[in-house]
Amino acid sequence: MASNILKDHIPHVQDMYREYFLEYASYVITDRAVPHLHDGLKPVQRRILHALREQEDGRFHKVANIIGQTMKYHPHGDAAIGEALVGMGQRDLLVDTQGNWGDPVTGDSAAAPRYIETKLSKFALDVAFNAATTVWQRSYDGRNLEPVTLPMKFPLVLAQGTEGIAVGLATKILPHNFCELLKACIAVLKKEKFTLLPDFPTGGQADCSGYNDGQSGGKIKVRAKISVDDNRTLAITEVPFGVTTASLIESIVTANEKGKIKIKKIEDKTAAKVEILVHLPQGADPQKSLDALYAFTSCEVSISPNCCVIFENKPVFIGVSEMLELSVQHTVALLRKELEIRRGDLREKWHFKSLEQIFIEEKIYRKLETAETSEAIYTVVHKGLAPFRSKFLRDVTDEDVKRLIEIPIRRISRYDAKKADEEMMALDKAVKETEKHLKALTPYAIAWYEGLLEKYGKGRERKTKLKRFTAIDASDVILSNLKVYIDREGGFVGTALRGCEQIEGEFSALDELIAFKEDGTFAVVKVTDKAFVGQKILSVTKFDRSDDSTVYNFIYRDGRGGAAMAKRFQIGGISRDKQYDLTKGAAMSKVLYLEVQPANKADKVVVHLVPQPRIKTEVPLNFEDIPVRPRGTQGIIVTKHAVKKVERLKK
Repeated sequence: MASNILKDHIPHVQDMYREYFLEYASYVITDRAVPHLHDGLKPVQRRILHALREQEDGRFHKVANIIGQTMKYHPHGDAAIGEALVGMGQRDLLVDTQGNWGDPVTGDSAAAPRYIETKLSKFALDVAFNAATTVWQRSYDGRNLEPVTLPMKFPLVLAQGTEGIAVGLATKILPHNFCELLKACIAVLKKEKFTLLPDFPTGGQADCSGYNDGQSGGKIKVRAKISVDDNRTLAITEVPFGVTTASLIESIVTANEKGKIKIKKIEDKTAAKVEILVHLPQGADPQKSLDALYAFTSCEVSISPNCCVIFENKPVFIGVSEMLELSVQHTVALLRKELEIRRGDLREKWHFKSLEQIFIEEKIYRKLETAETSEAIYTVVHKGLAPFRSKFLRDVTDEDVKRLIEIPIRRISRYDAKKADEEMMALDKAVKETEKHLKALTPYAIAWYEGLLEKYGKGRERKTKLKRFTAIDASDVILSNLKVYIDREGGFVGTALRGCEQIEGEFSALDELIAFKEDGTFAVVKVTDKAFVGQKILSVTKFDRSDDSTVYNFIYRDGRGGAAMAKRFQIGGISRDKQYDLTKGAAMSKVLYLEVQPANKADKVVVHLVPQPRIKTEVPLNFEDIPVRPRGTQGIIVTKHAVKKVERLKK
C-alpha cells in the first residue's frame, strides 16, 4: 500500500522539481548574473546607480549610506551591493570615488564602506538618466519604483566588460576602448566598416587574432610588458588583464621552484605604477629568460570570451559588432524620444506663453472683477480667449485657465510685452530646431557621439598594445637541469627521491619518463617531485612522443613456466599515468630482455637455458629476423624451456 502511494507521488514531485528549477534558473540568468543589452548593467549595478541618482546633490556620499539606500531595491544583502559598487568605482567611468577603493592590479581590497565615498560621474549623469524615458517597475517589496533598465545612450557593456556565471550558461565580455567604441558608433550611423578589439585597463600586450568577435570559441592572448634593463635584470611594468602583481610573482616563484625557469631573486617595487624586477643568475640569457616567463608563468594568459546578454527578456549569444549595432539603434530611439518630449514641452510653454500674453495684453484679467463665482471666472476667461483661438496650438482647457488666474498681480503689473515677444520667438526657434533634429535624426545622433568623444575622450586612449605574438616553444626555453632518481622496490621516480639511484642525464619539467617493470608492464609519467609507477622497476628512460625511429627489442616469459616470447615494437598512442602490458597478460610473467635501439639496428642475443638432459643450453636469436609490430603483438616463441638468462652478443 505504501509503495503505491509513493509511486503515485513521484510524478508530482518530479514536476515540482522541474518547475522550481526552471524558475530558479530563469531568475539567476535574468536578474543576477547576466547584464542587459540596453544599459549594460546587472540588476545590482542598476539599483546602485538608481540609488545614487536619488541621492545626487553634487557632493560625495558615504558608500555605507549608498549601500543602505540600494537595499530598498536589492534583496540580496549589503555584501553583494558593496562588492558591485567597488567594482564600478575601480572602472572609473560611472562613479567618482574618494578614499581607498583598492587596486585591481595589486589585488588590494577597498577600505570599509564607512570610510570611502562616491557620487555619480558627469558622464553617468549625461548618458544614463532621464526619468521621462525610463520604464519603471515595482521593487521586490512593492514599496518603491525602480527602473526596468536605465536609458543608457552609450554601449556601456562593451566599455566596462563583465562576467557572470548563471545556471547552464556563463558570460564573459571583455572591456573595449572608450574612444574606439564612440568612433565605431559613428561608423555604424555612417554605414562604414569598423573593428572592435579589447582594451584592458591594466595595459599589457594582446594578440587578438583569434578574438572571433567576442563570441564563444574565440581566444586572445595577453602578455605583461617586460623590458630588459640589463643582462641580469628584467623589469615588468604592466600585467595581463585579470592577473594581479601578487599572483604574477607567485607564478614566477612556483616556476622557479619547479625548475622551469631560473631566477636569483624577485623584487616588487609597485607603487602608483607596476614595477616588478626579476634578477637573473650570472650567465643567464636575458632573452631566453624573458621567453620563459611568457611560457611558464602568468606573464602570458589566454582569455576566452563568451558574449551573452539579456535581450527581449531572454539570454542571447551575439558578437560585439552586433551588440554595438543594437546599442546604437537603442540610443537613436532614446534620442528620438527625448526630442519628441522636448518638442512637446516647448510647445506647451509656447502655448501658455501665448495665453498669458493675450490674457494680459487684452486685459482679460480685469473682467474677472465682475465674476462672483469660480464658474463665472472660468466662463469669463474662456469667453475672452475665444476670439484668439486660431493662434493657439490646441484648445484651451480649465487647467490652462486655472494657471492664468493664479498669475500674481505684481507679475501682471510688471509685464514686459517686448520681453514676452522675445521669449516667444526663442521658444518658436527652439521648436523648429527640435523638429529639424527629428527630421535629421542620424546627423543628430552622430553629433551626440562626437560630443561625448570630445567631452570625455581625453585621457582614455588605448592602453593595451595590439600585436601578433610569435609562438614560444616551451621545450626551447625550459631549463634542463633536473636530476631524476628511481626507487626500484618502492616503485617511485622523481626529483625529490634523495638517496636513491640517479637516472643518467638531466631533465626538464616538460620531459616525460617511461618506466618498464619486471612483470612486463610500463607507464609514462611526467617529471615531477615524486610519481608512483609500480613496484619492481626494471628501467626508466626519457620518453619522446615525437620519436618514431626508436624500436624496443623485448623478450619475456609468458606466465609461470611458460614459453619465452620475443618481439620488436614501437610505442605510440599512449596516455600518461596509465599502465600498459607488453605480455599476454598471464600472471607471473617476467621480462627477460629489454633493449632500446634505432629502427635500422638490431641486437643479436643468446638465450641461455636451464641445463636439462639432451637439450642445447644456448639458443641464438637475431632481432633483425623479427619484424617491427605494434606493441600489443604477442611475439614469436623463442623456446618453451626454462630460460636462465639472455646475453647480448658484442659487435
